[in-house]
Amino acid sequence: MQQTTTPKIALVTGASRGIGRAIAEALAAEGYRLYLTCKSSGEDLTQLSHQLSETYHIESTPIAADMGDAQAVERLFSQINDLTLLVNNAGVSHIGLLHQMSLPEWQNLMNVNLNALFYTCRLAIPMMLKRHAGKIINISSVWGNVGASMEVAYAASKGGVNAFTKALAKELAPSGIQVNAIACGVIDTDMNRCFSPEELEALRSEIPSDRIGQPEEVAELVLSLLHAPAYLTGQIITLDGGWT
Repeated sequence: MQQTTTPKIALVTGASRGIGRAIAEALAAEGYRLYLTCKSSGEDLTQLSHQLSETYHIESTPIAADMGDAQAVERLFSQINDLTLLVNNAGVSHIGLLHQMSLPEWQNLMNVNLNALFYTCRLAIPMMLKRHAGKIINISSVWGNVGASMEVAYAASKGGVNAFTKALAKELAPSGIQVNAIACGVIDTDMNRCFSPEELEALRSEIPSDRIGQPEEVAELVLSLLHAPAYLTGQIITLDGGWT
């Protein structure tokens, strides 16, 4: 009896730079057919998509979409007929005192960092249920584990991501779908460009590994989760150089 091979089809959100870009390249090297999104760096995303297609001989579709907008996510999924891997990476940060944060700032952060997981998962899950298999990987933060002063909203959103991950994993485990999250420490991305060299050095000095992490290391962990035993689900895996 001939066995059918499960296709490799992935959606990576927030893929134009940083962690998302590194994940997209790692998946392309693994032979995945890619759907890549970003909100405002459309030209960068298109260039990346073409580069990955030419280098790794895979199909890659760049799509401009605000992952915090439910209707935009529905339009995105209207272009996707099948999916075996969903990587929820898109995110925004906010640094400042909570009482000085505006309502629109709070709502935008929660929409992109947390609500987007609901928007994507509810549309991706039916595709995975059809073959009783699939993987969902959410990119979280150590602040979702322990909280952070001056980043209350961000920490709250990532804490929500962690709870969402654990609960959805329990719901989907009987259907053979794995759901895990990666809680990142300080990673060398544009999101941390808001810190001065002195502030980054202070952060580095607190990290036992004595360095800031690289986006490619997050991508390597994503690949590890793709090849992990099916029994590994509902986990928040911390990647922070021993920091927290």
